[in-house]
Amino acid sequence: MSTLVERWRPETHAFHLPVSKVTITLDDVLHIFGLPINRDLVTDKSDNSHSFLVENCMAILDRQPRPHDHTLGKVNLAWVWQCRDTEPLNTQESIERYVRAHIFYLLGTVVFPDKSTNSVNSKFLPLLRHFYHIPNYSWGQLV
Repeated sequence: MSTLVERWRPETHAFHLPVSKVTITLDDVLHIFGLPINRDLVTDKSDNSHSFLVENCMAILDRQPRPHDHTLGKVNLAWVWQCRDTEPLNTQESIERYVRAHIFYLLGTVVFPDKSTNSVNSKFLPLLRHFYHIPNYSWGQLV
């Protein structure tokens, strides 16, 4: 792993190996993460309003964020972890809330990261409302 890290060049977004340059493709993402890339598009249907954030947090996490738990359409990661880690996991609904919180974290930090290190964009919340539809999304790109 350290060899790959040493050979990564951020300016070209590729690994520079002795034989040639190697880039990561959507097909690689499919195999590494198991995320489909040829299904329903993931679209950006969000806004930065307080009501959008609260409505979607209530729908997927069954909790309303306090004022210091969000700002400008972003949700604090500590609050997401608190929601996840305090789920009792004694019913199917609580297990689904736990998984939604974890997927929400992964979407904002691993699959579609931005420069923020302590918050996740609320635009991913509506995608998690219909739990059993999640595998039908194409996670290869964000439109």
